[in-house]
Formats: sequence, structure tokens, C-alpha cells
Amino acid sequence: MSLQLALAWLANQLQVQRPRQWSSWLLRLFIKPSPRAPWAAITPQQAPDPAAWAGRALGVPHGAPWWLWPWRLFVLPAAPRPRRWLARLVLLGRWLARALALARRPLGWVFWLVLWPLRALMRGLERLAAKLDTSGAGLAIGRAADRALAPVIAIPGMRWLVLGVAMAAALAVMTTPFNWFGQLIFLLLAWMLSMVLRKLPGRFPSLALATISLTAMGRYAWWRMTNTLQFDSPMEALLGYGLLAAEAYTWLVVVLGFVQSAWPLQRPAAALRGATQDWPSVDVFIPTYNESLSVVRPTVLAAMAMDWPRDKLRVYLLDDGRREEFRAFAAEVGVHYIARTDNRHAKAGNLNHALGLTQGDLVAIFDCDHIPTRSFLKTSVGWFQRDPLCAMLQTPHHFFSPDPFERNLGTFRRIPNEGALFYGLVQDGNDFWNATFFCGSCAVIRRAPLMEVGGIAVETVTEDAHTALKLHRRGYTTAYINEAQAAGLATESLSAHVGQRIRWARGMAQIFRTDNPFLGRGLTLWQRICYGNAMLHFFFGLPRLVFLTAPMAYLFFHIHIIHANALLLALYVLPYILQSNIANAHVQGKYRHTFWAEVYETVLAWYVALPTTLAMINPKLGKFNVTAKGGLVERAYFDWTTSLPYAVLVLLNLGAFAMGFVRLLWWNADEPATVLLNLVWTTYSLLMLGAAMGVASESRQVRRMHRVAAQLPAVLYLGDGRVLQATCTDFSMTGLGLQVHLREHESLQLAPGEPVHVGLWWDDTECALPAEVVLDKGRGTVGVQFGALSRDEQIELVQCTFARPDSWTHWNNTQDVDRPLMGLHEIAQLGLRGYRKMGSALLHEARRLVRRRPTPLTTAP
Repeated sequence: MSLQLALAWLANQLQVQRPRQWSSWLLRLFIKPSPRAPWAAITPQQAPDPAAWAGRALGVPHGAPWWLWPWRLFVLPAAPRPRRWLARLVLLGRWLARALALARRPLGWVFWLVLWPLRALMRGLERLAAKLDTSGAGLAIGRAADRALAPVIAIPGMRWLVLGVAMAAALAVMTTPFNWFGQLIFLLLAWMLSMVLRKLPGRFPSLALATISLTAMGRYAWWRMTNTLQFDSPMEALLGYGLLAAEAYTWLVVVLGFVQSAWPLQRPAAALRGATQDWPSVDVFIPTYNESLSVVRPTVLAAMAMDWPRDKLRVYLLDDGRREEFRAFAAEVGVHYIARTDNRHAKAGNLNHALGLTQGDLVAIFDCDHIPTRSFLKTSVGWFQRDPLCAMLQTPHHFFSPDPFERNLGTFRRIPNEGALFYGLVQDGNDFWNATFFCGSCAVIRRAPLMEVGGIAVETVTEDAHTALKLHRRGYTTAYINEAQAAGLATESLSAHVGQRIRWARGMAQIFRTDNPFLGRGLTLWQRICYGNAMLHFFFGLPRLVFLTAPMAYLFFHIHIIHANALLLALYVLPYILQSNIANAHVQGKYRHTFWAEVYETVLAWYVALPTTLAMINPKLGKFNVTAKGGLVERAYFDWTTSLPYAVLVLLNLGAFAMGFVRLLWWNADEPATVLLNLVWTTYSLLMLGAAMGVASESRQVRRMHRVAAQLPAVLYLGDGRVLQATCTDFSMTGLGLQVHLREHESLQLAPGEPVHVGLWWDDTECALPAEVVLDKGRGTVGVQFGALSRDEQIELVQCTFARPDSWTHWNNTQDVDRPLMGLHEIAQLGLRGYRKMGSALLHEARRLVRRRPTPLTTAP
């Protein structure tokens, strides 16, 4: 009896007229009866049939089999009726409104019960993922998958078969038209699967995450191109297709990028063969133009000290500046000096001139600030012995000084720098496809193939990548060892950094225009993809500017450049963004943290857009510019010249945000979701632009020789005969930081200028170097500065510090783990800090202008 009363009360609350029909109960959970026709006034004959209504809404005909009902929840009919999407969107809005109204009723607990299984499933997935991560099961599964699938993938033709089947299945999923509910379920299932896969190590979970990400992107791209391109005016069409072109560019780069880095080779060093007298001879080229001798000196000394037979190693200082100081230095330390009468073709011409004057079997090339380790040649030359077709081997470019992003934003050694992704992952992926790029430094090239292609390429300003492309067209192989065997100086200022990237972008566009990798003979499909993606990457300028300004069309002028319901757009774009971030965090997180690519591209977009466009029109435009190294930033300042484009974009986005706020409250209150979506987009752009403004606020950099943080054993020899054990905490070519190990209650007081000797080691050899105390902070923290060191002492210092084989092995141990939400939070904080710096700089400039304003003369009446 009590159950019947409860059901009667529940039927009255839900206004269910036919309590024996389960469909009536389900329908009334979401749909409230019309107030114009109260249920009390409707006879059973007049009452609507919920099943018939649901059938019409879902497109299920009368008498259809039972399985068509759940199918139509996810998949639309093959030939949808006109305006069906509009009807479904209206229905969705009504259901959401009814859901909100129901949540305020006592029956709101019904929704809690409905959603409880989903919440429980999420918690279970998190616990499963955490267990896999901590128990080692994930590592075991990943290794088992690698062992099981690696032999299968190695079968000839199997890669093509797997790729074809995967593409066919992905295409079917991408093009199947889900309704809003099906798309929501797709989002949730993809997300839940990714939450588990991201905890599994190994390559196959990475490939699975990439596949899910590409599928989500494909669904969005298909829906975007087939459902959102209805425009009412030529201006809408122009802006709408412009945004679509920018999005299509990102889709293409993402697809090519996943292929490029799908299987990092992780090539180890190859052991050298034969006796030392049979090893190849090596010419070491160190080109220089306008750099100071203090920058070049360590590189030359380290090159001289490389572990290689003395009779097979020749070091050449290539001075395009034709400076007598450099000639004297070369004679002093005993290296060859080469200068030429002109600077034709810049660095490429300098190297080609030296090639004509030397005879070594191999050529090792180092930028004048890249200091090689002793083990560089022993690490790299073995592959030339193993593979007679190997024409070039590249190692990473490692920097021991912060670039402008790292210094001005305070992320040095916490967040991977701009080049970490290329040298940490992309080049390893290129190596798998035999498409390793020559990067201009820290590389070894076999002389015979290099001369066969005419030496270093001179047709473009990125002579390095173009040279590698020519070698690959001739059928030669290349190699990459992902082990830092040299380290150099990053660019000191934002303007220098931007100038360097402009040269790279212009050069890649020149190659794409004059020697397109997708055309011509000699390259495999995979090599074409690797080269093509590297070149297309530098065309990000215009698409990034489109993304930074696209919401303004609606917020300023009420122009709809995407014709779709805002909620439906979110249901399609959210899986794309979410899955891309999850996949990138898993695959690239060690080398580039989530959302940081947008910061780098925002800073550079304006400056690379025009050079790449002009290079496509006329490849001969532009010239080689030398990247300044070893300079100083003597005082903190705001780089208004470089940041002017960002400042304009900031003002435009702030204006658009203010206009959107007005639209939300008054002008377009009838479409709040659309206004809110554009406001969220604008807010994200403002955060990225704020981070760009933070990069433009230059911090001081007053050291001519950067100190490198380290933990090296050392000994401090005092003038009174005491010998103290210590740890070298940082080093440079001019001095050291020491932490002396003191016993309890023991003290140490050293006067500035006091002469000492510092003992350092390389292998089992101790080097005692003369120095003087410049700083004593107490508690054993001491700073010393070297005096005038002899040639041998300078070489010993380099051997004990920069040229140690393990100098850069643990460099990234202090790096933060990539957590996408935490990364977005940090970028938001950096953006707000950037705006504070911009405001302070504006205030400073205003005060300076006021002080410079002349005082008007007054005359007596």
C-alpha cells in the first residue's frame, strides 16, 4: 500500500498521466507539460503519446525494431529531414532548461542518481590509472606491448597494412554523424580511455593516444567543413573561410607531426672499430664573424682537447672578421687560422672556403660558442664506420645560458625551452625515417658526400637543413644521437632571438619554394613528410594572428564566422582540444609543456608572417644575419620596439572583451552562449599576449661569462698550507663558486684578493689552478676568480668543466613535470605579471616624457 502511495505521489510530481508506461516516466524527467494544457483538463484520448513523440524526435518510424531506438540516440538517419539539426538544438535547449528547473525541485536527487555511475566510473579510472602508475603494472604492460608488436611491425609491408586499416577505421568514425548526445558520449569515452592510457609507458600507448587525438580532430574537422560554412554576406564568407584555412593549417601540421614523431629511434652511440691508426681523420671547423674572443676561446680549447688521436685531429678557426687578435690567438694555442678576402654567402661560404683548403675524411662543425665535450668524436664517429652510406650525424644543441623566454619569465631549467622539442623528440623521430636534419653545429659530415652535393648549400639562408636535404636526395643516410655532446650560449635579448627565428623561417620558406621536398626525386614518402612538416611549421605566423583576432569579428561587428550553435560547437571542439592536450602531454611533455607552444608562437607570429610570405613570392629576398652571442643586458628595460605588435593586439582584444561584455548584458542577450564562447576565446588570447609582454620585459644580464650550475668535487689549497675539501657549485672560464666542507664549530674567513689554488679533476687527473678569493659569504660559501692562466691551464680548466662527458647528462633533473592545468595556471600568472610590467613601463615612459617637456617661459605683466 505504501509503495502505491509513493508511486502515486511521484506520478503527481512528475505529472505522469499514464503511470503504466515507462516511457512517460522517462520523458517527464526532462520535459515539463505545457502550462497551456494542464494535465487535469486533458482526457486520455487527448493526451499525447510519448513514444510516438520520441520516435518523431529521433527519426524512428512506427514498427521499427527495438535496436534502432538506442542506435538513433547516437547516429542520425542517412537522409536527415530539413532543419533537423535546428530542431535538435532547440530540443537540447529545452531539455537543459527543464533539467535546471528540475534540479530546484525535491526530485533533483534523481539527477544525482543518474550521474552517480558516471562519477563512480571516473573515480575508478583514476584509481586504476594511479595503480598502474605506482605498481609497475603500466610499465610491464607497455614493455609487453612493445615486445609483442615490434616484430609484427617489422614485417615488410605491415606498416602500410596497419596504417591503411587504421585510416579506414578512423575515417568511418570521423564521418559518422552523431547527434549531440552521441557526441557527448564520444567525448566522455575518449576522455576516460585516455585517462588510463596516459599512465602506461612505452610507444604503443603513445600511438593509441595519438590515434584518439587524431580521431577527435578528424570528427571536428569533418563537422566543421560540412555544417558550419553557411554565410550570409561576402564579408562573413571571407572571414569564415580565412579562419577555416588557419584551422586547416593546424590540422595538417598536427597530422604530419604525429607521423614525424610516431616512433623515436633513440639511436645509441656505436663503438669504434679497429686500431686508432685506422680511424678516420677529422677536421674541426669553428666559423666566427663578429663574436668576441672570450666567446670563441673555450670552444677552440675544448676542440683541441677532444679525445682523438693527435695526428688525426686538426682544428681550424675560420675568421670571417679577419681580426688580427684572432690570428694571434690561433698561433698562441696552436690551431690553424683561415680567413678569406670577402664574406660571400656568409657562414656557408666560410665553411666551403675551408673545405677547399683541407683534406680530413670527416668534418666536425661547431658554432663558435658551442663547446664540445672530450667524448664528442668517440660518441659520433662509430656510425660512419658501421654505415658507409652515412653522410652526416647530428647531436643536440644544448644551451647552458637562459634564452629570453627563460630569463624574462623565470623558467630557466624548470620549463623546457623552445628548442627542446625539436632536439628531444622531433630529431629522434626524423632519425627513424632516415630524415635527420643538419643543424649547422654539433655535427659531423663525411667529406666525400658533402663535396658531391657541392659543399654546404648556399641557395638559402638555412644552409644546414638544405644541405641535409641534398644529401638525402642523393640516397645517403643520416643519424642522430640524442645525447648532449656540446653546449653553447643562447641568444641574450628578445630582439636577437626574434632575428634568429626570422632567418630560420625565411630560409625554410625559401627551401619550400625552390627545392620543395614534396616534389623532385630521391626522397621516400616519410622523408618528404618530415621535411615538409619542418618547413610548414614556420608558416604559423598568419594562422596564429588569425586565432588572436578571430573573435573580434563577432564581438565588434556581430559577424558570425562559424555558423553553429555555441553548445554544439563546444561539444565538437572540446574533444579535439582535450585529446590533443592529453596526447601531447604524454608524448611531448618531457620536451614541451602543454600550452607553451602558444606562448612561443604568439611572440614570433608577427615577425615570421611577412618573411615567409615574401620568401614564397620571391625566394631571393632577405639576407643572412649573424645571431649575436655573449652580449650584455646592463639594465632591465621594456623592449617597446619588439613588443609593439603585441601591444596593438592587446588593445584590440581588450576592446573586444569590453564590447562582448556589453553584448552579453544588452545587445545580444538572446544568444548568451555565443557571446560567452567568444569572451572565453578572447580571454585566452589576452593571457597568451600577456605572457608575450612578459618576455618583452628584459631582465639584466651582466655576466660576460655565464656561470654553469654544477656539483663537482674540488679541493681548496690555502696559502697557509691548509687543504680543504669542497664542492664546485658553479663554474665559468673566469671563476668558480665553492662550498667548502667545514667540520662542526669550524669557521673559515678568507679576505678578498687572497691567493689560493683550486683542484679539479678530469678522469683521474687533478688540475690545480691558481685563483684569488673575490667573495666569502660565510659558512664555507666562497667565490674565486682565475688569474692569467697559461695555455695548458686553460685547456685543463675546460677539460675539468665544460668538456666533461657528463657535464650535461643531468641538466634536466630539476625540470618540472608537465601538468596541463598547472601549466595553464602558470601561464595565466605570467600573463598578469606581463601586464603589470607593461603598465610599469608605460608609467615610466610617461614620467620620462613629462620630465623632458620644456618649462614655458613667463613674462611679467
